[in-house]
Amino acid sequence: MAVGREEVEIVKPRSDKREYRRVVLENSLEVLLISDPDTDKCAASMDVGVGYFCDPEGLEGLAHFLEHMLFYASERYPVEDGYSKFITEHGGSRNAFTSSRNTNYHFDVNVDSFEEALDRFAQFFIKPLMSPDATMREIKAVHSEYQKNLLLDSRRMNQLQKHISEESHPYHKFSTGNWDTLEIRPRAKGLDIRNELIQFYKEKYSASLMHLVVYSKENLDEILCLVEGKFQEIQNTDKSTSRFPGQPCSSEHLQILVKTVPIKQGHKLRVIWPVTPEIQHYKEGPCQYLGHLIGHQGEGSLFYVLKTLGWATSLFAGEGESCWEFAFFTVQIDLTDAGHEHMQDVIGLLFKYIILLQQSGVCKWIFDELSALCETEFHYQDKIPPIDYVVCVASNMEIYPPEHWIVGSSMPCEFNPGTIQMVLDKLSPDNVRIFWESKSFEGATDMVEPWYGTAYSMNRISASTIQEWMSYSPDENLHLPGPNVFIPTDFSLKISGEKINLPVLLRKSSYSTLWFKPDTVFSTPKAYIIIDFSCPHASNSSEAEVLTDLFTRLLMDYLNEFAYYAQVAGLYYGVHDTNTGFQVTVVGYNHKLRILLEKIIEKIATFKVRPERFAVIKEVVTKDYQNLKFQQPYEHAMYCSSLILQDNTWPWTEQLEVLPSLENEDLTNFLPLMLSRTSLELYVAGNIERGEAESIVQHIENVLFHGPQPICQPLYPSQHLTNRVVKLGTGLSHFYCTEGLNPSDQNSALVHYIQVHQDDIMMNVKLQLFALIAKQAAFHQLRSVEQLGYITELMQRNDYGIHGLQFLIQSTAKGPGNIDLRVEEFLKMFESKLSRMTNEDFKVSQ
Repeated sequence: MAVGREEVEIVKPRSDKREYRRVVLENSLEVLLISDPDTDKCAASMDVGVGYFCDPEGLEGLAHFLEHMLFYASERYPVEDGYSKFITEHGGSRNAFTSSRNTNYHFDVNVDSFEEALDRFAQFFIKPLMSPDATMREIKAVHSEYQKNLLLDSRRMNQLQKHISEESHPYHKFSTGNWDTLEIRPRAKGLDIRNELIQFYKEKYSASLMHLVVYSKENLDEILCLVEGKFQEIQNTDKSTSRFPGQPCSSEHLQILVKTVPIKQGHKLRVIWPVTPEIQHYKEGPCQYLGHLIGHQGEGSLFYVLKTLGWATSLFAGEGESCWEFAFFTVQIDLTDAGHEHMQDVIGLLFKYIILLQQSGVCKWIFDELSALCETEFHYQDKIPPIDYVVCVASNMEIYPPEHWIVGSSMPCEFNPGTIQMVLDKLSPDNVRIFWESKSFEGATDMVEPWYGTAYSMNRISASTIQEWMSYSPDENLHLPGPNVFIPTDFSLKISGEKINLPVLLRKSSYSTLWFKPDTVFSTPKAYIIIDFSCPHASNSSEAEVLTDLFTRLLMDYLNEFAYYAQVAGLYYGVHDTNTGFQVTVVGYNHKLRILLEKIIEKIATFKVRPERFAVIKEVVTKDYQNLKFQQPYEHAMYCSSLILQDNTWPWTEQLEVLPSLENEDLTNFLPLMLSRTSLELYVAGNIERGEAESIVQHIENVLFHGPQPICQPLYPSQHLTNRVVKLGTGLSHFYCTEGLNPSDQNSALVHYIQVHQDDIMMNVKLQLFALIAKQAAFHQLRSVEQLGYITELMQRNDYGIHGLQFLIQSTAKGPGNIDLRVEEFLKMFESKLSRMTNEDFKVSQ
């Protein structure tokens, strides 16, 4: 029974109609119940206050390994992978992750299957089974996951930062684990890894360290009965939350410049300072305030200056890895080749901007504006899937008091200049760690990080050296941002008298087609607009596709200074190339959405190629194409299958071959041709009226088609093309073998694709049902039993209305040919299983 039902008023969005209740069970398990009568999925998340910081010395990855093992079986449900099978067959999904301080387990499932799913889930934490056979197989799965990540720069750089820290601090640890840490080394020490695993579970996992969120369609009293009946048996050993005093970086790990070699092309700077964790002052938001200013991209900002100089293509600033005891504030800058050559100037300008913040003082109007934006975002946030929501809330429960479990640190509301100044003072030259990544450092390093093999060198860097860099850096007009004109003030709802459940064709002409769907469900002051530009000349060759890509990226680049304020105010936009042209998307608060949309259309109509920006964007695009060879093998296999199946597609290798010869004049000459024949298809939805939607389309047509010198004309009838897919002959097998592009990657991959039918409702349902029944069976046999690879998935595939099924497997254990034989064997086995399936079994599987 629940022994605690403290009446806490939980802060929630104004538009949130869900009901919440906090309870504490007799075993000290703290629970948040969420009732949502409108949901079509139920979900739960258990957050356990045990992460890889708790790994025993010499058993790196044990907490992560335990996360893997709890999925297998329990005394009440002893069939291996029974939990996963049940969840999958009842329309759900499940996952887990291990962080430094926590391990989170979560799932969602159809409403009518929630009770049994919750019971199976609860047994993880009551009486799990960890059989010797499953233990050995799952060590291989953990090792396969480690191998999958070996060549990911994000993992490599994160581990390098941890490696250059105090060895005695848990931050230094290797979190994933592999065959070496979980099998070879323990065995050499005479340790039985299964016994260590069970001991770790018994010692660390206690109800007092767990926080549970349960999200259901039922009312709160009914959910409480469900929870009490299923989670009361979790053992409580009165463990308290582990604390990890001390800082991960001592003086020897500060004032350092680390040069490191990434896998991919490109140059990055990561400038990092240890700071007071935001969580200790979450109502005051010091890191949010500083991240907002240092990461700003409007005129006068650090990024604006670096971009104008041609030195940077992106910049992020804010709190990085953190927990209660320590945190890091990070500024990450993607450098151009020229920026790489001017690294010292870039660092000098960064510290100049920090000095500007010091001299300007903490500005109340900036904090108030930021606070108002955060408050608006919180109260008008979109409803996210239950599984994502429960994970977010469960992760907050250990950190925040109950009334702030939902809002967390997303709404700073108390202006305290002293707290912000305290963190700002930490962003100093004598407290800094600089990580500089570039392929140009190959052969010039003298150390190697042990877990991922990242090459690096490290040098001391004094405060006086940074002062010199500041003095030599360009004298640019850095200044604070001005007031944000895009902040919405009109949140009124446009009530539609029509009950439109599906998009309707509102308007059609030779120029455009307009689909419209007013908001009749969510009641939020937001709108969503997609404009699809169909331009036949945009994709009729590799060169045309590259030029279209360059155009869309340049358009985003030109809009950035103006539209960044809109983005900060919750109004987002995107422009990207498609296989038939390009697409513009604008989404957010509808009050000032049209201002942004009209600016985008104006930029398209008046587009001029700026040679200096063309050179920068061409460099970025070239590196992006070059880096495609560092894709994971399964990603490359999927790309190849699409290239073979889909008509009018061009290999990226051809596009990379075209790029060096392209100049800004080529784009200048191409754009009038690309836009000369254009058809628009628009989708307008949300808090917007029918007349306004029609007015938007008319404005776009006037600008593009009806100006004094129209830049667009309608398509000829023959230019309205449909996307086509190669039809595979019945009973025929086709094989395409290609060598992996990255010789350092030991993984291989297989895409086994079965083309089934052209779009048809009945066949779609049958294929969906087959995939539902077969998905978990394939995962269990090919991944859990045969251990072919960490990435093992059976999924549906839809290429422009041509439906099929595909197996996707990446492995270091077997080659593609051998994996394909195992897939064929599985299909035979599963066909036999289907033929033996009774009507009762079939009904249960639906």
